[in-house]
Amino acid sequence: MSNTVLSAKNLHLTFGAITAVDDISLQVKPGKICAVIGPNGAGKSSLLNCLSGFYKPSSGSVAFEGEDITGLPPFRRAEMGMARTFQGNQTYQSMTVRENILSGFHSQMRSGLLGGLLYWGRVQQENAHFINLAEEIIEFLELEQLRNTIVGELGYGLRKRIDLGRALGLNPKILIMDEPMAGMNTEEKGDLARFILDIRDARNIPVILVEHDMEVVMDISDEVTVIDWGKVISSGPPDAVRNDPKVISAYLGGDVA
Repeated sequence: MSNTVLSAKNLHLTFGAITAVDDISLQVKPGKICAVIGPNGAGKSSLLNCLSGFYKPSSGSVAFEGEDITGLPPFRRAEMGMARTFQGNQTYQSMTVRENILSGFHSQMRSGLLGGLLYWGRVQQENAHFINLAEEIIEFLELEQLRNTIVGELGYGLRKRIDLGRALGLNPKILIMDEPMAGMNTEEKGDLARFILDIRDARNIPVILVEHDMEVVMDISDEVTVIDWGKVISSGPPDAVRNDPKVISAYLGGDVA
């Protein structure tokens, strides 16, 4: 377990008589992209919500860097280094690109309200420090020409990229992404896939990814876990999962010989 960043063990999540997550276990190793796939309603987002603290599992446990975090709220997990992006666009539409990315550093900022009002030397130094870090993310995500642009004036694909930049502002030890490419065109998907690979390779940040675009999933993932009706039906390297009869049946329907 010492070589595991995030692990879930025997997770169950029920809503009344409905079982959304049924005895799911998984492990995320350092520097790996782990995809979670499955039909609509399979329990993928419910699983991510258990991992990131938005849902408390009915039973089972979640550990981060060997520490049990099952009962911790989302903000405490974020402070520990778990970053999350969501299906919808979570940017601040009236703020600039740089201001949106700066908002991701909030858990690391130590200046209080009084310091912000007085704007004394230490506050100025902290502000300059986080501006420099935000500029590094802007350069990493190739947003230099847009740093001072109001986010609401940008297209959907760029706003999703900015949302990713804000998540990187948490200085994460793991990044959890829920359908980041939903609603994107082919070019935007290609750009985001490249950035996800760079996050793993250049920043050594493992990624948990829920995504419906199977071509992208199979191209960039190191491990794939397939869920159907809340249960894991297959898990392993992309090529093995792609050819698993249970996976083919879950996606295409009917019996597979």
